[in-house]
Amino acid sequence: MILVTGATGILGRVITLELLKLGKNVRAAKRISSNVDEVRRSFRFYTENPDTWFDRIEWVDMDFEDQESISRALEGVEEVYHCAAKVSFDPRESREVYHTNIDGTRNLLYAVDGSLVKKFLFVSSVAVLDLPNDKGEFDENSEYNPKTDHSAYAVSKHFAEMEVWRAMAEGLNAAIVNPGMIIGSGNWEQSSGNMFSTFAKYPFAFSGATSYVDVRDVAAISVQLMEKNILGERFIVVSESKTFEEMSNAVRTRLQRSKVKVIPDAVLKSLRFLKIFSFLFPQFKMLNRANIEAVTGHSRISGEKIRKRLGYRFLPVSESLDYHLNNYIQDQKHPIL
Repeated sequence: MILVTGATGILGRVITLELLKLGKNVRAAKRISSNVDEVRRSFRFYTENPDTWFDRIEWVDMDFEDQESISRALEGVEEVYHCAAKVSFDPRESREVYHTNIDGTRNLLYAVDGSLVKKFLFVSSVAVLDLPNDKGEFDENSEYNPKTDHSAYAVSKHFAEMEVWRAMAEGLNAAIVNPGMIIGSGNWEQSSGNMFSTFAKYPFAFSGATSYVDVRDVAAISVQLMEKNILGERFIVVSESKTFEEMSNAVRTRLQRSKVKVIPDAVLKSLRFLKIFSFLFPQFKMLNRANIEAVTGHSRISGEKIRKRLGYRFLPVSESLDYHLNNYIQDQKHPIL
């Protein structure tokens, strides 16, 4: 039996499907409030037999604050894919991000210790990467720099990683994957799933760039690492870097909207003084240094390690964007009632 946490998320659902296609028995952990029907609906984007595969999932409600709940979910489980996380760059949600991502991972690992679990995969993020190499690129050896301003999400992922490394030092067979911005289908209003609605809504973009990767690539690589027992390491999972302007215009053109206007860095940075009015307008708290640097930076992130180790070829971002944007448009025409 394999446990996938965060199975209703944009990545967890695809990992679940990949494992089912391999003939695995999968237990999918979710919150009580999660909408599994939305997951069923999204399976049609990834398989011709969505109901057949979905009906093979063993769903379980799991509360990361309840050790008994976690232990019950782990009964008979030999492998864990830990995808569950709170993704937010809003400082107002920092406490929840820390609690879910750090404490939740720690509690899960505590329950894993002494269980039947033999292998563990943790989904982290490229947000934890600092200190580029001699080529000016971020790679698996790029250490986290505590002196640098980070979002709460990046901090939480770093300390969650530390929990996994600690468990590995104590004997757990585990691997860590660090994806870039994941492009996927379904879960359209949460995590990276809201990419298309965000690009469609706002007629402006930032000057920076980030690395993207298709959810199908992240899922396939995660499963391959576990199946081939490539453990005890971390792997960056990215396809290409694209500017926010490029990505936004690609989406808006398909949706018949005007092209974006890029906000100059100087203007964006000058807006930071608006934080003093955040007691009146809470959204101004988003204008912190970490968030501004994230949307104006042009970090180069290397995915060469995983390409060489698995001989893996990533889907081009243009192909990924076109595929999932088509799915988004289809869902907007025929929304879930």
